[in-house]
Order: sequence, then structure tokens, then C-alpha cells
Amino acid sequence: MNRYQEELQRLEQAHLTRSLKTSVRGESATIRGEGDTLVDFSSNDYLGLSRHPRLIETAIRATERYGVGSGASRLISGTSPAHAECEEVVAECKQAESALLFANGYMTALGVLTSLCSKDDVIILDKLAHACLIDGARASGARMRVFPHNNVNRLEALLKSERERLSAGAQIIIVIESVYSMDGDLCPLAEIVRLKNEYGALLLMDEAHGLGVLGPCGMGLAEELGLQDEVELQMGTLGKAAGGAGGYIACSRLLRDMMVNKARSLIFTTAPPPAQAAVAAASFDLMRSAQDLRSRLTSFREYVSQALGGIDVPSAICPIIIGENGAALAASTHLRDAGFVVPAVRYPTVPRGSARLRLTLSAAHTMEQVAQVIELVQLELVRIQRG
Repeated sequence: MNRYQEELQRLEQAHLTRSLKTSVRGESATIRGEGDTLVDFSSNDYLGLSRHPRLIETAIRATERYGVGSGASRLISGTSPAHAECEEVVAECKQAESALLFANGYMTALGVLTSLCSKDDVIILDKLAHACLIDGARASGARMRVFPHNNVNRLEALLKSERERLSAGAQIIIVIESVYSMDGDLCPLAEIVRLKNEYGALLLMDEAHGLGVLGPCGMGLAEELGLQDEVELQMGTLGKAAGGAGGYIACSRLLRDMMVNKARSLIFTTAPPPAQAAVAAASFDLMRSAQDLRSRLTSFREYVSQALGGIDVPSAICPIIIGENGAALAASTHLRDAGFVVPAVRYPTVPRGSARLRLTLSAAHTMEQVAQVIELVQLELVRIQRG
């Protein structure tokens, strides 16, 4: 047995193996796979826009106009009018001077942090920051410091100590998420902005799971709190509530120019298809006027909160903590057998001993579907409790 087989065997014994499953997403938050049609509570399509008729039509028309690919990197000949128009829309919606599109959220994080940071700089991350943000920080060569999740006192202590030892011309960047993807909780943004200003740091906030869901126009937590002008780097993805694919950063023109010249994940890869950018621009327009969808999502969140004993559900993500990997997998399997897809999330995505069901709500669900899945979840929790 070679070392790869041994490693896979160890993962299997710890209930940590993963596999790819083919499925087709259908109407009304359903998913077809392995011969069954299931209700999908795993997708990040929070507003149900991935199958919106306007976005489908936009994709068809843009493909007919521009073709299926960009043909080159953005600095060679791959930047189309669709890319430029989308960046203008994103900048306007995020109340920023400019914006820059990337192929996806992962490449956005890598490009931003590696182009703006060097070995003399300091990146201070929330402990639960997404893997793409951690990888971007590591690849930048900057000194990394980590503070306990949402612990502003520890963040302030790190800011103070790092500011005192920072060399001339170096900078500190605080890296957080607005909504944390596995816990669904919000960052204490107002307090972090205050500390950022007090200690002269820059702030990078990933709104991947806040976009579309929070704020009067769906632009995320920064908009909801009136703090968009205070976040120097507003990052997000276009494959969740926006319904399409890609990533973006909204920022000043100066920072955008730096990324255009130094972001390797932008420079050394073929540009995203123009149709992808056209869909994103149309999606931002839809999200701004989707108050009815956000209200529907809010009603689901309130129902889940009440049904599960008054727990806080501040976003579309509701984690059901199980603890043990095998128990979480079994619960997910039972739910699937009953017709619902609710994934089991395990280490290393979440800390050891905190395996969970990650229940994700969408405006595409019906109240009946939400009530049914919550009833089944409650039965699973009783089953686990009884052993």
C-alpha cells in the first residue's frame, strides 16, 4: 500500500473522506442526482437567481455577441466591454471608486493580498477567515497574526503591538468576513472599523455570504450599517446570491491599479468569459431591487430561529452542531433519504469536534419545505441525543 492509499484509509476511518457527486439543479430549489429529485438546502444561491429568466437570457445574448471564451488574459486582449461595464456597476453598487473582476473568489483573495502586501507588512486575520483569505495571506509573504473569532479586544492588542514594531512605509491589513460561511454569524464591523481607523490599518472584508442577503439594496453588511466608505477593500463572489460565477474587489483607483499590475491570479490566467461578466452586471441590478426576495428569506430565518428554540439566525446560513463526524454524516444521510440535501461539514472545513449540518436557506424555498426540513432536523437531534 502506497502513502496515498494509506492517507485515504486514515481519512475514511475518521469519517473524513469526500467524493464528487454529479447532480443537476432544478426549479424551486430542487436538485436531481442519482435518480432522485431532492429539495436542496446546500446551495449558496440565497435569492434563487441562478435560474432567473433575465440572467439566463443575458447569458445567451452575451454569448452570441462575444463567444464562449475571452481568448487571452485581461492584460493581453481578454478584457471585453462586458468586463468593463460590470466593474462600473459593481463600483457604483458598492459606493467605491472602482472595482476589478477575477475568475472566482479564491483567485480574488490571492490576487488582492499578494499584490498589496509584502514581507514588511502585517496581515491580521480572524481565526475563522475562509481558506482563500488564509492562502492569500500566506502567499503574500507578509507576517500573519490571527485573533480569536470576533474578539475585538484581542484584535486591538495585536494592532497595538504590530503598530509599535512596524517598519517605516509598511502597513497593516485586517482581514475579516461579513458573514462567516460555516457559522452564519456576523462580524462586529462597527467596532473593527473604529480600531482600523485608530491604528491606521486597511480593512479587507469578504462579503461573499452577505451580498444579496443584507442591506437595503442587498449590498451586504457594510451597506446595512452605512459603512461602505470605511471598508477600503470590499471583496465578494458572484457565484452565491448573485447566481453566476466570478469574484470582485471594490476599492480605490490606486489599489485597483496596483492589482492590475501585480496580481498574478489576474495577470497569468485567461479572463473569465464575457458572458459571465454580463450576467454579474445584470444580477447586481436584480439584487438592488430584490426586497421581496430578501423579505421572504428573512421570514424563513425567523421561522427557523423560533422552531429551533430562539437561536440567532442573522444570515441565510444555519449551522446545526453535531460534534462527531460519523453522527453528522449519518444525519445528513437520513435527511437525504427523506428527500432533503443538507450537507455534513467536517474538519478541516470546521474545527475538530464541531462537525455539523450546514442548513442554507434560499428565497427559492417554500415555507412548507423549510418547515419539513426543520422537523426532520429536530428528529435527528433527538435520535443523536438518545444515542
